[in-house]
Amino acid sequence: MSSMEHQEVDLNRAQNQDLVWDLDSIARRELAERFIKLFENRLCVFSESVHQLYTNYNLHFPSDQGRKMVVLPNPYAFHDTLHGIESQAVRKTGLCVLPGVVLGKPGLLLTTMFKEGGPAPKTMPFKQALAQIISSQKKAGDVFLPIMMKGDLREFNQQMPYIHLHRLQVSRLTRLSSFERDDIQQTITRKLLTLYRQADSLSCQET
Repeated sequence: MSSMEHQEVDLNRAQNQDLVWDLDSIARRELAERFIKLFENRLCVFSESVHQLYTNYNLHFPSDQGRKMVVLPNPYAFHDTLHGIESQAVRKTGLCVLPGVVLGKPGLLLTTMFKEGGPAPKTMPFKQALAQIISSQKKAGDVFLPIMMKGDLREFNQQMPYIHLHRLQVSRLTRLSSFERDDIQQTITRKLLTLYRQADSLSCQET
């Protein structure tokens, strides 16, 4: 495991680029920043290059670094960084979370992937959709563990920020013990339940 002095992100030296997200392609940056902040510590962030999953972090938008967002793992909560997360266990879901406020609706919305320049996506309230997904996955003998990684914060038609969800399949973490896999699953599930409970009240509208 890496030592804690390497957890701080300094953009002036070589470091984990998975934690530096480029927002150049996003037109409505302030809206996107407010939106992604809704998921801070509610969705875990995966770093493919170091096989780590961050469960306790801050999202930072350094003014001197242009259009970038930096994920800063909490340097005082080393146990909240999960190790041994192989890329083969991470899959795209094709599911996207949208801010309801942009469509005149409350809370968060969920939809499937849509094409740039196409019609507005058909959406469902996040809470309702997530309950259906969890139920269907459970019937299939699987669990739904959504996470984020670099590139998942996007924008539809230069108007609406959204997050594409990845998912972790703990059964594919073959190098970890069953105890470690269970611990990872429980950690992500706890955060997902918090997001589920709060989904109808989360808004990136300016106050």
